[in-house]
Amino acid sequence: MIRLGSNSPTRSLILKNFGIDFIQNGGNFDEESIKTTNPKSFCYEATKGKFDELYKKYGIEDMPLLVADSVVTCEGKLLRKAKDLTDARNMLELQSGNKTSVITCMIYKSKTKELIDISITTYDFLPFDEKHKQEYLDSGECFGKAGAIMVEGFCKPYIKNVIGFESTAMGLCVEKLNYFFENNN
Repeated sequence: MIRLGSNSPTRSLILKNFGIDFIQNGGNFDEESIKTTNPKSFCYEATKGKFDELYKKYGIEDMPLLVADSVVTCEGKLLRKAKDLTDARNMLELQSGNKTSVITCMIYKSKTKELIDISITTYDFLPFDEKHKQEYLDSGECFGKAGAIMVEGFCKPYIKNVIGFESTAMGLCVEKLNYFFENNN
């Protein structure tokens, strides 16, 4: 049993699908306090900030702690969660017909083990269909997702090529976590 330090329903689903027992307790770390615009640095700092907050609150005596964060980058720009419809539309327009990377950082700590990982999954997208894009925006599914993308949903038919794990793009590189569990516990 581990503690998932995240409010993300997608991360929860990933752990369930891999048969990892967990309880879920998210935090309140203020990502606006992070000043860097470097996507990889931002992702690490956000994960570390969330981890530090939840480690102080829960520790690891009762169970190990797992915290993760994801950002999207396209053309070197840091794409976080969309603030509004215009922001989401601009992010999707930038990514349409372009290479887009999802960076996910995770920190896992138990009494005896620690894993810090930064994984990247890169998608080469075909141009997004305008009508489909508008339907996606209207659905609201684009909110609460880094870069406003949903690789397991809206973006799936536009994937021309992918390098990396889909789980990384969904917010938690469970393959690496699972390998770590199987080979280090």
